[in-house]
This record gives sequence, structure tokens and C-alpha cells, in this order.
Amino acid sequence: KPTHVIHLAAMVGGLFKNIRYNLDFWRRNVHINDNVLHSAYETGVQKVVSCLSTCIFPDKTTYPIDETMIHNGPPHTSNFGYSYAKRMIDIQNRGYFEQHGCRFTAVIPTNVFGPHDNFNIEDGHVLPGLIHKVYLAKQTGSPLTVWGTGKPRRQFIYSLDLARLFIWVLREYDEVEPIILSVGEEDEVSIREAAEAIVEAMDFRGELVFDTTKADGQFKKTASNAKLRRYLPGFQFTPFKQAVKETCTWFSANYVNARK
Repeated sequence: KPTHVIHLAAMVGGLFKNIRYNLDFWRRNVHINDNVLHSAYETGVQKVVSCLSTCIFPDKTTYPIDETMIHNGPPHTSNFGYSYAKRMIDIQNRGYFEQHGCRFTAVIPTNVFGPHDNFNIEDGHVLPGLIHKVYLAKQTGSPLTVWGTGKPRRQFIYSLDLARLFIWVLREYDEVEPIILSVGEEDEVSIREAAEAIVEAMDFRGELVFDTTKADGQFKKTASNAKLRRYLPGFQFTPFKQAVKETCTWFSANYVNARK
């Protein structure tokens, strides 16, 4: 008889996995979300906090994006299955509140990374995938090849910071409307800058190559954290380079057992 649920279950993956399996991403996530939310309703759970993603926002939009813009147009074609399935959580939350008075809400993190991530090069997200690539390039003495131009820009949030914010949402945030959990617009970095931060953290001395035959995906999806800042003006995010360094150190120390 749980009273509070943090709903993180999902079929997830990086750009290239999404492109290949849009139908699977749609079906599995719709089933997961309906199961979790309806089971929570049936067992009398007081609060459910589900996890959305910035990729659910419209592809053609103005920046920064905010919580009011989720349903304003189609998402990027590369991950439409995942994006629409995640959007439906917001619709379902509203339905449970209007029909049954349930306090079900959702958070929208930007790109999450940290220890215990999925470091799979093919299917993982960009930052853990790059960490694994740098590790291997360093072991073999080969160049580091980054897929794409390195120009797309992302906001990265450290998993430990996100965990602290999740607990706050569970205890203090009472809106049904979603809230973006993100570093500020000023902390957005390019994929090139992210790769360079990993190279520095892992002391990689080899060549850095960008394979421009590979897709870049969405160029940017800059999110506003103004709503979060209205609630928590003093929240301190871990500096990006420090978080990257801690993640790289964890991966190197746990390489044998890390998800990869």
C-alpha cells in the first residue's frame, strides 16, 4: 500500500535507437504509463511523480521552451514514438485529477547523466556513450570519434542534483501541471564542449574526430527553469565539469560491472 510513487519506468535510448524503434517506444511506454498510473489510482496512492523529457516538446517552437508549450505541435521526427507516449502522461495526470481528484504530476528533466548510467555506445544517451568511447580510445590508443558535427546544444543535469529535486517535488510541489527540472539556459553546452570536458576529465591525449555522416538529431531544445527558480531560487547545481569528472571517475573504477 504505497502512499507515494516516483515513476521512472520506461523504454529509453539515445538518438539512433529511437530512430530505429519508434513503434516499440510508443507501445511499450504507453503500456507502462497506463499500468503504473492506473495501479496507483486503484491502490489509493496519494502522489505520483512521473518523469517526462524535453524531447517531448514541439520541434518547431520558440526558445526557451517552458511547461505551457508541451502540446503546441509535433515533436522531432527522430523520436516521435517516445515523445507522444510521454506527452500522454500529462494528459492522463489531468484526467485522474479532474475525474478522481488524484495528485498525479510530472517533472521534465533535461539530459540526465551520472554514476550508474547506461554507458552503451549504440543505445545510451550522448554523454555516457561518449564517456565509454573516450575510455576505449584511451585503452587502444585510437582517435576519439564523435558522431555528428558536435554543434547541437544540450542542458545536462547531474543525476544526484535531479534526485534532490525529485524528493522536493514529492514532498512540496502540489501542482498537477509539470515542472521542468534543469540547469539554466546559460549552462547549455554543445556536444563538442561536452566531449572536450570528458577528454579533460579522463586525461585523453589522442585525436578528436567528428563523423559528420552521422545524424545530429534536434539542434537544440533549450528549456527555461524559471518555474523551478520561483520555487527554489537558492538551489545549487553541481558544476558541469565537476559532475563529468565524478561520472568519469566512477565509470573507470566500475568498468567491469557498469551497464554498457
